[in-house]
Amino acid sequence: MASSLYESLGVPKNASQDEIKKAYRKLARQYHPDKNPGDAAAEERFKEVQTAYDVLSDPEKRKQYDTFGSANGRPEPGPTNVDFDLGDFDLGDIFGGLFGGARGGRGGQQQRGQRGNDVEVEVRISFEDSLQGVQTTVPVTLDLACHTCHGTGAAPGTAPTRCPQCNGSGVVASSQGLFALQQPCPRCHGSGSIVETPCPTCHGSGRERRTKRYSVKIPAGVKDGTRIKLKGKGEAGYGGAPAGDLYVVTRVEASKLYERRGDDLVLDVPVSFDEAAMGATVEIPTPDGRVSLKVPAGSADGKLLRVKGRGTPKLKEHGRGDLLARVRVDVPKKLTKAQREALEGFRNASKSNPRERLFS
Repeated sequence: MASSLYESLGVPKNASQDEIKKAYRKLARQYHPDKNPGDAAAEERFKEVQTAYDVLSDPEKRKQYDTFGSANGRPEPGPTNVDFDLGDFDLGDIFGGLFGGARGGRGGQQQRGQRGNDVEVEVRISFEDSLQGVQTTVPVTLDLACHTCHGTGAAPGTAPTRCPQCNGSGVVASSQGLFALQQPCPRCHGSGSIVETPCPTCHGSGRERRTKRYSVKIPAGVKDGTRIKLKGKGEAGYGGAPAGDLYVVTRVEASKLYERRGDDLVLDVPVSFDEAAMGATVEIPTPDGRVSLKVPAGSADGKLLRVKGRGTPKLKEHGRGDLLARVRVDVPKKLTKAQREALEGFRNASKSNPRERLFS
């Protein structure tokens, strides 16, 4: 057995809540009794993991454990002649949730079951669909409530019965010296009920692996990696607990024309040497059709010209970003005789040397 609750989950004492949750989910899936039927070692490890998570996932209980608790869940030994005033702390609150999925506390209330796992899937959409929005269908393979027993785990015509060992409470008390601690009932694994005639489809687990197809509305303006939450569409919970959530992650194909920069789009616009030097009005594409763009005289390669409101829709706001037209001066690789003569005339007429500042 681990020497501390943190070691049980394999996390450091300064671990964040996200790190604690991630470690718990990984270990709970690995050692859950449904996946390790008859394996006593796995069952004990599952209890240990559940014990650690019940305390460390609750900020108040974690604080109390860090302050008063030791590896075995009891206060650290100290001098017997010291008065120890717990004030408003309730030992049931501190230690009642140390073991198993059932939580003990004031009033003897029990919380059974485990929320279903969240699931994440990816959906690939075109760049154009990311700008306009699209309705699509996503197939997801999940652990869902068994269609035969509807999640009870009992064969049709039968039902789970109250566990005789814990009398339906899901927990049993065990003496730990000075304290009486609660832990999950070893017979019903904390559910409070047992299945005497298992369902032939799910063999008593109440769950089965199925593929479901969900219709998902992808809003206009999504980026690559945007996560869309479908509440309650994840895996089924245990013991009547709620299902997890489904997260749909958008993967947007790259555009052949545009580079996305936040809510703005960047478009490379080739212009000839004379257009850049003397200025010109050119036609460029936008997601909403063609527009005219004025290229100022003397525009250098790489100059950005802003076209208002022609970018991507803003995902959580009204309006759109802008289109940034990036000037790209097109230098011909081969010149005709007339072009060469014209450029030589320009060179002779020009009296400035653009490299003079390198030596000043």
